[in-house]
Amino acid sequence: MTRPITVGIDGSAESGTAAEWAAREAERRGVPLHVVHAWITEPVYVPPTPDEGAARDLLARTRDRLAALHPALAITTELVPEVASTGLIEKAAEAEMLVIGSRGHSAIVGFLLGSVGLSVLSRVKSPMVFVRSGTQERAEEGDEVVVALKDMGPPADVLLGFAFATAAARGAAVRAVRAWGTPSLFGPDVPDGLEEAGSRDLEELEGRELAQTLDPWRQRHPGVPVVEHLRIGNASEVLLTAAAFRAGLLVVGRRVHRPVLGMRVGPVVHAALHHARCPVAVVPYENG
Repeated sequence: MTRPITVGIDGSAESGTAAEWAAREAERRGVPLHVVHAWITEPVYVPPTPDEGAARDLLARTRDRLAALHPALAITTELVPEVASTGLIEKAAEAEMLVIGSRGHSAIVGFLLGSVGLSVLSRVKSPMVFVRSGTQERAEEGDEVVVALKDMGPPADVLLGFAFATAAARGAAVRAVRAWGTPSLFGPDVPDGLEEAGSRDLEELEGRELAQTLDPWRQRHPGVPVVEHLRIGNASEVLLTAAAFRAGLLVVGRRVHRPVLGMRVGPVVHAALHHARCPVAVVPYENG
């Protein structure tokens, strides 16, 4: 049975943009779209009394708007009788990916720091895409899927499988980004001496490993152009620079076997979610 792309909505501008993005992606991939709304408010302070009628109206209006834009797309809706985080986690388990809106771009106020997005992200086993209101509209979507590769081997294959499938569906290129070295002490610019002091052999080794990792995916998707983006530098800075101009989607990974130390994400994921100009897909993987 084909798994749908599921999008969670809450009536905000961000969730409306996310629903439009999810509909376009479902149409590209030839899969159904499932629109969900968890209508019980998160238990913070004194929540307002849920209005089931308003919740159903929101789903109907969203479905009608998306159906008018994508008449051939199979769209279903569901009112989930759960708080948002619990409902989204349950629905993500049945989906190809979960899409939500993100306020992002703020060190203080953001979807992630609002607990719902972070709670869901830390617990889902499916890819999760964050779409911020104000990111590219359809005509402005970039022509690259940028994927960050940290752990090679099976973890990289999980991220590359998602990135290549996305790129093939939209006729885009894959830009595989690999940052190496530990120059973060020096800021974004690497001193010339550090680059010259025996680092070229390591750079060649990193380059060969990246090329070998990409070779099977090039063979599986011969129609997808591939750009190898290998840089010495801070991983977050290298990734955001690579995604700054042509990225239609930024793909980063999240290890699922880490000990639970609160609802935290790594620095690269955090930087991507708060500062990337395009939608961000967080793909869980096990570091075997």
